[in-house]
Amino acid sequence: MKNLDRLNSILLVDDDEASNFLHSIFINKLDLDVNLNSALNGQEALDFILGKGQEELELPCMVMLDLRMPVMDGWQFMEAYEEMVPKKLKDQITIVLVTISDNQEDKDRAITNPHIADFSQKPLSDDTFKQLIQKHFSLAAI
Repeated sequence: MKNLDRLNSILLVDDDEASNFLHSIFINKLDLDVNLNSALNGQEALDFILGKGQEELELPCMVMLDLRMPVMDGWQFMEAYEEMVPKKLKDQITIVLVTISDNQEDKDRAITNPHIADFSQKPLSDDTFKQLIQKHFSLAAI
């Protein structure tokens, strides 16, 4: 498990725009100096990470990934991420699965995936974000 020094940007990936909005409020409450972006499905997230049409945007340090989404769900995203994202980018990204699912199979699958750093149940709170950020980013000043 990697522990990166600084948290510069977060990508929220959830087809529920209300969840993305609520999560952005929680993150903003932590008063971090981070760029916050969102994607509505795994394909948008993959395009964002690979920089398709978004040259000026910063690579996310943390990806908060929902599992259940249309177009490309969280597991399909992880398969594409494994195949398409260069290792040098993967080394800079911490992925946290965020789901309403309490399915043990999802938890087991997340634990065994080397690219998934954590698994968190919805609904999230500002405390949940604070704990995740402190756990995975050693110099994150919260």
